[in-house]
Amino acid sequence: MWGDSGRPVLIASTAAFTGLIAIGSWIAIPFVPVPLTLQTLFVILSGAVMRRYAVLPNVLYILMGALNIPVFHSGTAGIAVLLGPTGGYVLGFVPGALATGLAYEHRNPVLRITGIIIGLAIIFLCGMTWLSFSAGISLSTAFLIGVLPFIPGDAIKGYAVYLIAGRLEALADRGGDP
Repeated sequence: MWGDSGRPVLIASTAAFTGLIAIGSWIAIPFVPVPLTLQTLFVILSGAVMRRYAVLPNVLYILMGALNIPVFHSGTAGIAVLLGPTGGYVLGFVPGALATGLAYEHRNPVLRITGIIIGLAIIFLCGMTWLSFSAGISLSTAFLIGVLPFIPGDAIKGYAVYLIAGRLEALADRGGDP
């Protein structure tokens, strides 16, 4: 998909999605113990647009935050964030984006929708598991406070990703002409 001639596009896409994921983390509705942000929209959209290469902006985002660049929710940074209650969700971005990206390598709409759902589910599963461990609560409690309240919002974000990615793909197929 990217090849040698596409490398500048890959680099630009990686930079753009890294920035969008960081910006999405700043657009937050405070929620205990996990804030509601637009990050997952951009994480899953990176998969839909960059396919399997979506791991690049997500890994870069995590590395930047781990290196104390304030890109995590509400401008936080550092390893402590990754070890805190939200760390599992953030680390789940990489496999979540990859799952979506692999599904988007096919033009089948059902497979793409399934990829979005699986990508979000992976993020939830990683987040819920780490939330349970880090907060010392049961998995069922972690599900009730760290997954269930976010399902409606993430369903809307997933639908938005499907529409946005479809529009971007249509533009690309026409050579960028609206």
